[in-house]
Amino acid sequence: MSSRKRPTIRDVAREAGVSYATVSRVLNGRDWVSPEAVRSVRDAISRTGYTTNQHARSLATGRSGSIAFLLTEPQHLLFEDPNFSVLLRGVAQALSDRELTLILMIASTPEERSRTIAFLNGGHVDGVLLVSPHSGDPLLQQLVQAQVPIVACGRVLGLEDLMSSVSADDRAGARSATEHLIAAGRRRIATITGPLDTSGGVDRLAGYTDALMAHGLPIDQDLIIHGDWTRETGAPRMRTLLERAPDVDAVFVASDSMAAAVLPVLRDAGRSVPGDVRVVGFDDSGLAATTEPPLSTVRQPLERISEEMVRLLVDVINGRTPLSITVPTSLVLRSSSPA
Repeated sequence: MSSRKRPTIRDVAREAGVSYATVSRVLNGRDWVSPEAVRSVRDAISRTGYTTNQHARSLATGRSGSIAFLLTEPQHLLFEDPNFSVLLRGVAQALSDRELTLILMIASTPEERSRTIAFLNGGHVDGVLLVSPHSGDPLLQQLVQAQVPIVACGRVLGLEDLMSSVSADDRAGARSATEHLIAAGRRRIATITGPLDTSGGVDRLAGYTDALMAHGLPIDQDLIIHGDWTRETGAPRMRTLLERAPDVDAVFVASDSMAAAVLPVLRDAGRSVPGDVRVVGFDDSGLAATTEPPLSTVRQPLERISEEMVRLLVDVINGRTPLSITVPTSLVLRSSSPA
């Protein structure tokens, strides 16, 4: 019984009508290949049934062909926070398009951090996509010392010069949300911030204060309370705000997860939304459209962020100078604070 010969790169090149070197550049995710050539190569791969011999490729290139998606939050948040699942899905697709393998890693405890660094030091991945970094986390310096290419989702406070990053324009997004509330005639505008050891938490608070100062409104510390992105903190923080400032007439909440928990607290307190209190969140990852009432929010384009993270990491792996990218946000108005 005869066996069919396994297709080679040269077979793909012949089928695509391009050079061997062009196919190699496409497979390795390198630049200097036109979009038309990339499409031709991928179509030829599909027609020929070519698959990479990963072991041989690793020996030839000194690379593993694997990328770590490293989350520094507790494991349950991977499934509970909609942002992480959207990022993971986008990263998985972008890596698949480049024939790179995704390795999911969680590093929220000392034991998990230790295993993570040992794994990275073993050369098992070519790079790391770092998600939800917190300044002061000892893991960050260990990652720098491991000398593995890294791209973070959001700036890593204090290490901006050492790690590439892709961020939403958190400050501009928060300012637009707050200015929308001001334009609606609200003057006692509170905020529930994200954690201030993250760039998102810092920048969204800055955008809120930018808008108040630009419109001559005071920065009232009673109207500022700190959260941690999660739904569990939204309800108690809103109850505290109502105790501090019963006359609050709007709230900018730094994540949709927290904002979703704010709405029932206001309802239980007899405050109508948006009549008595307008609410705007941040993310628009899908949760916002399911709340009651549906949540006005700032959309950060997580699909684009995940694609840019992978593209930038491949550049860094291939020797390009690390850099950081900021992508624009947009305000999405729904019933919790209509136009």
